[in-house]
Amino acid sequence: MREWEKGSGGAALPARQVGQPTFEQVWGELEKGMAFKRRIDLYETVKRNQDFFIGKQWEGVQANGLPTPVFNFIKRVVLYLVASTATDNLKLSASSLSGEKGEETLCRVVNTQFEALFEQGKLGKHIREFMRSAAVDGDACLYTWFDPQAETGQTARGGIRTELIENTRVIFGNPNSGDVQSQPYILITRRERAGDVAEEAGKYGQSLGMLEGDRDETGSRTDALGGGNVTTVTRLWRQGERVWCMKTVKGGVVRPAWDTGLKRYPIVWMSWDRVSGSYHGQAAVTGLIPNQIFVNKMFAMTMISLMTTAYPKVVYDRTRVAKWSSAVGQAIAVNGGDMNTVARTIDAPAISPQVGQFIQLAIDLTREFMGATDAALGSVRPDNTSAIIALQKASAVPMELVKQELYQAVEDLGNIWLDMMGAYYGKRYVAGEVFDFSLLRRVELSLKLDVGGSAYWSEIAQISTLDNLLRQGKITVVDYLERIPNGYIVDQQGLIEKLKERGM
Repeated sequence: MREWEKGSGGAALPARQVGQPTFEQVWGELEKGMAFKRRIDLYETVKRNQDFFIGKQWEGVQANGLPTPVFNFIKRVVLYLVASTATDNLKLSASSLSGEKGEETLCRVVNTQFEALFEQGKLGKHIREFMRSAAVDGDACLYTWFDPQAETGQTARGGIRTELIENTRVIFGNPNSGDVQSQPYILITRRERAGDVAEEAGKYGQSLGMLEGDRDETGSRTDALGGGNVTTVTRLWRQGERVWCMKTVKGGVVRPAWDTGLKRYPIVWMSWDRVSGSYHGQAAVTGLIPNQIFVNKMFAMTMISLMTTAYPKVVYDRTRVAKWSSAVGQAIAVNGGDMNTVARTIDAPAISPQVGQFIQLAIDLTREFMGATDAALGSVRPDNTSAIIALQKASAVPMELVKQELYQAVEDLGNIWLDMMGAYYGKRYVAGEVFDFSLLRRVELSLKLDVGGSAYWSEIAQISTLDNLLRQGKITVVDYLERIPNGYIVDQQGLIEKLKERGM
């Protein structure tokens, strides 16, 4: 359970005042949502994609003693895709739509809070995990809540927290739309300890009796906490201009409906490839699995062939040699006759070179179609550096749509942060002055996302290209050191100065 669910957004009101749904209704909606996921094979797809990504690519296959090689090019391609789209170089900035002086001060304060949330919340780490989930599972989801117990280094306590949730544990009320804010309701399932859930229910006057652990039927992952856990379902829905919340288990209500104080659902959702008529998208891994299976099977059959026929076999005359020995230096007795007809060897048949060519072609074409070309990775010879840079930029074009989806997701997260600041921050000291964040409920601000280079991918490509340029003699060592990203060489500047003194 998240701290903001404990009451930071308002007290629960009687069912007749808010139209509180029953726990039977909530679990009926859960069954309906799970049925949709099963109909599109989401649970099996996510499990299979995860297995292939981490290298468990012969899961469920009866090998019968045969080799089960894994040449996991899927992981390399996906990590490249994640690295080429995720970046730490993001900056959210708020601006006033009216341009009034008071609103400019508000924007300055909000921008300071954005910087703190990026740093304290380790947003760069979340973005990398977010993109990995989208590429492997098909969808990624960030869930944001307010923790009133968080230390912020200010006089006021409480801070905004963000976590990644599996797409198997999020259910939209309208499964045909991926627009979060237009949903009639959203369900989030979790696995929690039965004792903790019963204790929480007691705080809100709810009696659940003796809760016993149950099976996790709402996700494809194995319980990390072992037995004694129950599935809880948190329901978010809009009533008027506010988002309301309710928490249930299969046997009853953990906490009755309450007003969270928010105007927006605290959820960011992104699909890797959108699928028409569904809020679930298709993962990048899904389309790579058939190619990965082909490569693994071709390698397996080649290994079987080598193991059974690679070494020459001896054929001998059993009427003249009772038993053949392969021991080194041991004499073999023959009962007369021509020694040249006693035995001979059968040479191993040659494996067609097309096998290796086809395997390599399958891997190369898969990488090329996914944008992970040699030029993109900086692995080509630097005969024409301008052409290399042009090829690198061209290979990154197919990822632009995915990048734009990520940028939109970060902007959506910024709007959720603004909503939470206005609802929960209250009066706080900012730069030595008391500022009332409730002003955000009455002032409309515009958000802009500034994006730098994709740090992880660009550094890899830059270093690889510089290595090739230096190896080919196109640049000097000093040129190399002046252009390599910081942090890779100890005392980089001192080494440059020393080389310059030597005239190198």
